[in-house]
Amino acid sequence: MSSHTIQELVAMEPILGASRDELERLQLERLRSTLRHAYANNANYRQKFDAAGVHPDDLRALADLARFPFTTKEDLREAYPLGFLGTQERVARIHASSGTTGKPTVVGYTRNDLTTWG
Repeated sequence: MSSHTIQELVAMEPILGASRDELERLQLERLRSTLRHAYANNANYRQKFDAAGVHPDDLRALADLARFPFTTKEDLREAYPLGFLGTQERVARIHASSGTTGKPTVVGYTRNDLTTWG
């Protein structure tokens, strides 16, 4: 394993040198993008957001995330098998639980997910 100085690491990954404000702006931007994608591409998420009285554009600060519904294991089971996938056409691999305590839970991964984790 190679050893790098902090300066070298920041040069390779500039986000490592970002201020807290810069990190929070990036988090907010990416969360907005994720919420918009889920709302636009998945009826289950859209229904959950609507039932909670929130829209992706309501995320104006990181604290606003608390107003959005979480996806639970029960949600995944109720929408079995692929009801919570917003990118079904891009799924490269599917992992599922055994379902020993009920319906299996299914999670899909894109090629980009697999590359990132590789």
